[in-house]
Amino acid sequence: MIATIALVVFVTVTVGVYLTLSRDLFRVVLGVAMVGSAANLVLFAAGRLGPTAPAVVPVGQAALADAANPLPQALVLTAIVIGFALVCFALVLMLRLIRDARTDDALALRDAEPVPTDPVKPPATDPAFEPIAGAEPRREAAR
Repeated sequence: MIATIALVVFVTVTVGVYLTLSRDLFRVVLGVAMVGSAANLVLFAAGRLGPTAPAVVPVGQAALADAANPLPQALVLTAIVIGFALVCFALVLMLRLIRDARTDDALALRDAEPVPTDPVKPPATDPAFEPIAGAEPRREAAR
């Protein structure tokens, strides 16, 4: 059972990272949601997968022997609600960005960044390291 959950978490993280690295903004939002779901699966698996007994202490006992831990289950329920709110907010921001920029291509959105000579808000990276559209990547000489 643990190996199956580990495989499912691996596939979910892999798909989430792949989608997050996409150029399409909708895929990026879906990727963030997938990575959040993988984190929920990891947290849920921390609460013992095997036993199906409820986490209720019977009268006369001091502790439970074979019951699931309720804390990870409660944390996962909270994380699901927070993750859903995050995805909804990200979708609204994405739709607003697409409407204002008239594109959903992440590389085309680089045009919205300030020009290198802007005195108020300079770019975050050195212009020498900016990619050139349609050009081959530069290869440095071997030392």
